[in-house]
Amino acid sequence: MRALFNARPVRATAFAFAAVLGLAGPALAADFDYVIPKGTACPNFDLRAQGTGGNLVTKEWLDENGKVVKSITGGKGFQLTFTNVSKPANVLTLKSSGSVTKTAYNNSDATSTMSIMGHNVLIMYPTDVPPGPTTTLYVGRVSFTIDANQVFTILTTSGKSTDICAALA
Repeated sequence: MRALFNARPVRATAFAFAAVLGLAGPALAADFDYVIPKGTACPNFDLRAQGTGGNLVTKEWLDENGKVVKSITGGKGFQLTFTNVSKPANVLTLKSSGSVTKTAYNNSDATSTMSIMGHNVLIMYPTDVPPGPTTTLYVGRVSFTIDANQVFTILTTSGKSTDICAALA
């Protein structure tokens, strides 16, 4: 599973823990508590990711065959807490902030293009472009593609970024 944290989380597999897809109105997103193995989110330690209190709205657009071609999710994301599992005193908590995720789906080849704005945490795996493992808080905008094999490729970033793995080392 991947993660996008909208802080809210990114990968669904971005942990799109923040996205509540298929809902037309406000929804409380389910709280989560995951441990992501060393070498996947951070290079030198297991990363615990916890999120509480997400409240998001999703709007979807369908094509003539009833397939989703575009979605927008926005609202108040999760309060996120990240912990270096090997050093439990090393904790970083991010208060919930607003964010928006726009997704365009290419149903012919199972790819998509995402644009995340606001406060978002994006986890890049070793198979991604650029390769991870990295876990980064972006305050601004990030655009990336996701291919049929769930490989993320960052296209553009703007704004401020914070290396969560370095902050917890």
